[in-house]
Amino acid sequence: MTDLTCSAEGCAHNQDRYCCKGEIRVEGADAACCQDTCCASFDRMNQGKAVNNFETPKRSLNVACEAVSCVYNDSRRCTAEEISIAGHGAEEAGHTQCASYRSR
Repeated sequence: MTDLTCSAEGCAHNQDRYCCKGEIRVEGADAACCQDTCCASFDRMNQGKAVNNFETPKRSLNVACEAVSCVYNDSRRCTAEEISIAGHGAEEAGHTQCASYRSR
């Protein structure tokens, strides 16, 4: 499992910079840099989605990752000890990115 922090306050799953989902998915199959990735698990708050008040934020979770060019990607799973999803002010998944992406 990967320790994850997230600055996408507009995501329904974000609570105090941690994610309430058990797993997230990072997109970016053709990524060459952080900006080419995004958190596909982002769900905009107030878009017919309720804020996740029933689950506890998790520091460690599974990260499925399509950014196969990242050094932390092993068989489409993130192996980094810690990652950060950047998305301050994000209103959709495309406004987020895996700030921990490192090209091979």
